[in-house]
Amino acid sequence: MIKIVTIIGARPQIIKAAALSRAINKRFSNQITEIIVHTGQHYDENMSQVFFDELGIPAPNYNLNVGSGSHGKQTATMISGIEEILMQEKPQAIILYGDTNSTLAGAIAASKIHIPVVHIEAGLRSFNKAMPEEVNRIMCDHVSTLLFSPTKTGFANLVKEGFKSETSKPYSANNPKIYHSGDVMFDNSLYFSEIAGTKTTIISKYNLDKNKFILATIHRNNNTDEPLRLNALFNALYKISEQNQLDVLLPLHPRTAKLLSFNLDAELYAKIKASKHFKIIEPVSFLEMIALEKNCKIVMTDSGGVQKEAFYFEKPCVILRPETEWVELVECGTAIITDADEQKIVEAFNVLTSKPNMLFPKLYGDGKAAEFICEEMLSNL
Repeated sequence: MIKIVTIIGARPQIIKAAALSRAINKRFSNQITEIIVHTGQHYDENMSQVFFDELGIPAPNYNLNVGSGSHGKQTATMISGIEEILMQEKPQAIILYGDTNSTLAGAIAASKIHIPVVHIEAGLRSFNKAMPEEVNRIMCDHVSTLLFSPTKTGFANLVKEGFKSETSKPYSANNPKIYHSGDVMFDNSLYFSEIAGTKTTIISKYNLDKNKFILATIHRNNNTDEPLRLNALFNALYKISEQNQLDVLLPLHPRTAKLLSFNLDAELYAKIKASKHFKIIEPVSFLEMIALEKNCKIVMTDSGGVQKEAFYFEKPCVILRPETEWVELVECGTAIITDADEQKIVEAFNVLTSKPNMLFPKLYGDGKAAEFICEEMLSNL
């Protein structure tokens, strides 16, 4: 029996953790004990607790209740709390997801006291160190013992950075093992896809027609906090909506919702509020998001996770950022990077919605990444 401590703090990590928890409960409950630590990085009830309830994730054993704050203050508080828990629990490994401040804090706390780090979603790179997420993921990778990359590109990135593609036991931070494991989010999307169709009513709630609406998400600080960028994004969405008579459904993070009245041009904001096609709604649950992704015409997002989910459900995607970690989506022609450029966004929409017979190759594994990760932990920790 091995004990692992799983660190979660932001909505995407809670969802990713569901796949591993489900695999442990179904196949490895006699071999793996999981202790869940919620840092409280996302503290809004609708952005956090609802996902535990909906996805059937066990309640956290610990909650640090960190809340918002500057990067330094938030991360430092997490490091202290996580270190204390690790010293008490004495696990065989700490499990970290993605690239948030919770990820970085867990990596620092564990590596300092020589507890092996298992990084799920290793090797992803935007090659833009101005992004806090890029710094977090790089630093986490370089203190990890087992690194699970969801894509071949991520695996190749690790090799380019000096990780050996083949190593022998015993594994450690000085002799790490890297994998192309497939994506735990693909596991989740397959598992919850059918459930979403029967347990949500969001399509009818907002009178949406299948394959006839745009699903948009905007949450990154450089988009929401900079008026020029935010206006370009909303101008593009409004123009596309009006020209094509398509509904835009925009589940909006509470923080972004507060900024609209300050950062959007008053005339544009008034037109959006008056539009019958533009629907700004509160954050949706994971199952509701899956239902929206399955039924929309196209996705327009600055979220890394939503880019992939669009691909899982064979929907084209406009990436509202200057780069993406999921370069495979762009390479296979199902997504276009536009940044916050109004003209490029409109052009990308026109290109992607006029492409015949768009192909969506199987890039993210077989839907059993979480089981593979559990087996490798049991063999190598």
